[in-house]
Amino acid sequence: MASQWQNFLRNLGEWRGTFSSINLAGATVDCTASILSLEAADDDRLVRFRLRRWPTAEQVGEPSRDISEDYRSLGRQVVFFESGSFSKGTLQVSPGTAFGGEFGFVDGDRRHRLVQLHSDGGALETLVLIREFRAGSDAVEQPPLEAAQLLGTWRGQAATISADWPEPDQADAALTVESGADGSLQLNTTIGGVSSACEGRLQLLPDAGYHLSPLQVSHRAPFAVQAGWLPQPGRLECLIRRFDGTGAWQASTQLQLQRV
Repeated sequence: MASQWQNFLRNLGEWRGTFSSINLAGATVDCTASILSLEAADDDRLVRFRLRRWPTAEQVGEPSRDISEDYRSLGRQVVFFESGSFSKGTLQVSPGTAFGGEFGFVDGDRRHRLVQLHSDGGALETLVLIREFRAGSDAVEQPPLEAAQLLGTWRGQAATISADWPEPDQADAALTVESGADGSLQLNTTIGGVSSACEGRLQLLPDAGYHLSPLQVSHRAPFAVQAGWLPQPGRLECLIRRFDGTGAWQASTQLQLQRV
């Protein structure tokens, strides 16, 4: 089984795309162009990260931000799965401290990333959608997600990495998406025979993505945050981060599903 570092290396390359801030009404507030590069060195024991961003959606002139960093190890705040997809974010919900997380999906020459941000009072505030394409490829963006694309039953595999054990626990998985009486979507997951409802505010996104999170998070009650992406019709990947009743990160799960 591949290590976390080997899974991280599946993200190597130059990725060109955009960062789009999206409010709770689903409107894009701003959009900026980006180039992110991950380059391996020292026999893959070192990864050089560089992110350049421009003030508008076009890569015109000099970037307004240019950030570089070298990585030789990974912290507990990030979990990489065998496909290269990952989730990372706050490990402990605390009063007066902002809470957030990132969900990163990788599929061939595409990356679909979503950052969700809560205020220091725990209220969901904004999303940042990052759509990336491998430089030199002919990869294209998916259309905005519609409810009909999610409805039905999906089956596949789940990989779960817990806070106290870094090796993934594999299990059969299913996701059932139904339409409620008020037109809302209801999501229910079954992992290893254990079923649970996915609660929160569901937001459908451009590039065939979605986000599901409570409008308010707290260190006094368990909750989960989730994002999903359809890299192609009939194929769905979900990333879920779960927190316990003290607000501590408990586990991260990847679901790789096919429509039944």
